[in-house]
Amino acid sequence: MSPEIWVALSVGAAFLQNLRSALQKSLSGRVGVLGATYARFLFAAPLAVLLAAVLGAGAGGAPGIAATFVLWALVGGAGQIAGQMLLLQVFAMRNFAVGNAFARTETIQAALLGALLLGDWLGPLSWGGVAISVAGVLLLSARNGWRGGILNRAAGVGIASGTAFALSGVSYRAAALALEGDGGFLLRAAFTLACVTVAQTLFMTLWMRWRQPGAVGAVLRAWRLAVPVGAVGMLASLGWFTAFTLAPAAEVKAVGQVEILFSLLTARLAFGERPSAQEIVGIALVVGGILLLVLTR
Repeated sequence: MSPEIWVALSVGAAFLQNLRSALQKSLSGRVGVLGATYARFLFAAPLAVLLAAVLGAGAGGAPGIAATFVLWALVGGAGQIAGQMLLLQVFAMRNFAVGNAFARTETIQAALLGALLLGDWLGPLSWGGVAISVAGVLLLSARNGWRGGILNRAAGVGIASGTAFALSGVSYRAAALALEGDGGFLLRAAFTLACVTVAQTLFMTLWMRWRQPGAVGAVLRAWRLAVPVGAVGMLASLGWFTAFTLAPAAEVKAVGQVEILFSLLTARLAFGERPSAQEIVGIALVVGGILLLVLTR
């Protein structure tokens, strides 16, 4: 498989993910953080199931499901829900671009989790990339000089979001590769996406009816904003899932760091936000460290 395919998929997924985050930021003002997270799954699930059904019919049937697939899919789904909610919270604490930068530490964390869970260890130069990215996060966290530093709440929430996303990325790759049969990488990705999205929707529906009665109805009433969130989110996830079947999660997410550039443009053009010079330097360090990581991995 040509490497250009998973690289193009990763860049496309990053663009769509940034667009979805921007849409969710607007939607969260109407239905809250939990409602905006829920909309991303609720309106994506039917599209994901339809795509998997079409591809499965063309391939002569769905892939076989093993116990390891179910385990990894559930872990990945839970991690993605947690990461999405934490990301929307950090948007409310810091500006759009910086919030994304904190969460994008997921690439470094995915490399660490890959080493621990899959035995994919890093070389000395790659660890240098880790150090540079950590320096960038420290700089980003120092909003008022260095007061609070890495221990301030926005940094903690953003990095926790990155941890959850890193775990979900590693888990989704493991889940897709655990499917049985030879239906091709696109069917594996679509089938994994459909199973995960349906499970996430069911879980969040039950959770919201228990914790926030009436919230489901509020999301449905805001369908004009919520439907685009779900559709764009489904396409972004399909890009990520397909790339995960072709390359390790850390490498896919490293290429996806181009989302930082998309988020800067979105923050400026859509929300009128101007990251400070310090924040721009911090973002550059995060991206530079990640590029060093993936190039020397």
